[in-house]
Amino acid sequence: MDPGTHFAFGTHPQHGFVAAFTATMPAHLAHWFLTREQFEPVPERPGLFRLTQPDRDGPRRTRQAVHDLRAQGYAVHADVGLDPDAPATAPRPFRPRALSDRRTRLAQAASVRSPQHRTAPTTSPPAARPIPPKPAFAPTVHLSAERSR
Repeated sequence: MDPGTHFAFGTHPQHGFVAAFTATMPAHLAHWFLTREQFEPVPERPGLFRLTQPDRDGPRRTRQAVHDLRAQGYAVHADVGLDPDAPATAPRPFRPRALSDRRTRLAQAASVRSPQHRTAPTTSPPAARPIPPKPAFAPTVHLSAERSR
């Protein structure tokens, strides 16, 4: 643990989620912060605090306490499962050629003609739509004569 660490969070087999403060932190100030974060002093162990009601979403509440104290500017050490800044999963193994291999495959795929696009038809479509022939007759319009009075 770093010498400048103010708080440490972890799990205890008897007390569940616990927090402790180091010598770099004044006891009264550490007590004030930890009680505000829902930790209570363990009577038989001075300097050790346990989370109140650990069955009620204990891991999330402990991670939130770690986050809150870090946001206040304190150096906090936390177990891996209780550290909100720890990566959720192990990092992927680094493959140095993976990106260039993928780019090569994409470039090859882009240069090949897609099987979805067929070759152009051998005959070309007509250049223009044919014009329909003129009718041989003229339409007759019958106007009704207006009756005179």
